[in-house]
Amino acid sequence: MSYVLFDIGGTKTRVTTSEDLKTFGKASSFKTPKNFEEGVDAIVAAVKELTSTPVRAIAGGIRGQLNDEKTTIVYDSVLTKWIDKPLVESLKTKLHAEVYLENDAALAGLGEAHFGAGKGFDIVAYHTVSTGVGGVKIEYGKIDDYRTGFEPGHQVLDIDHTILGEDVEPTLENLVSGTAVEERMGVKPYEIPQSDALWDQLALYLAHGLRNTILYWSPDIVVLGGSMIVGDPRIPLDNILRHTNEVLGQSIECPLLVDAQLGDQGGLFGAMAYLETKM
Repeated sequence: MSYVLFDIGGTKTRVTTSEDLKTFGKASSFKTPKNFEEGVDAIVAAVKELTSTPVRAIAGGIRGQLNDEKTTIVYDSVLTKWIDKPLVESLKTKLHAEVYLENDAALAGLGEAHFGAGKGFDIVAYHTVSTGVGGVKIEYGKIDDYRTGFEPGHQVLDIDHTILGEDVEPTLENLVSGTAVEERMGVKPYEIPQSDALWDQLALYLAHGLRNTILYWSPDIVVLGGSMIVGDPRIPLDNILRHTNEVLGQSIECPLLVDAQLGDQGGLFGAMAYLETKM
């Protein structure tokens, strides 16, 4: 029997299988359908291509805010046609196995805590900066308890609207995400040369968000992932570290800040670690 792992992002969906919840095979990757039914069908088709054995259990992440039962998303700015759709029930019916759902950034952080840059640390803060900005706090190898989920990207930083103007909500996500950069600059972030001063400016904005994370969560280590961090070009880690030390000042010592190690498979590693606790 096989275990199924999935990661539904705003741009890509990845699906793979594991036999032992220690390793997994090559992942199937495809563009995330905007339509919910098409998305479920694509995941099911990928599973049937990956394995011919019965599915024992399924775990995965999806971007957005989950409902209390963790069976679907109730809010997301990208996967709007997935909101309030029966994701867990649909996969359970079509694949005949129990399904466990979590936020995609939370699972990516869990993956880094178990298999990547955060391995060996008791309290891990994870932030992903890509299409949006997400994150999670991992304590002793488990996702910290929450009521509505972790949304560090929604914290307000530009309180007086001097950077983004009056018409844009002044959040960390609207300052540093790839989507926000494209809207402000008129080009894809990967089209902006690494030498452009914008990348240091983004590091400064991100540092202010990380200051809040460090003050609120008091982590042993902060792991940074997502295409805006580990892509090319990217927000430079050295710049992030320098600015974070500056904005923290003398109030608190800056913990270790590192790049994520698992790349776009972090969510799959996290789903595997999450599923192991359910078996």
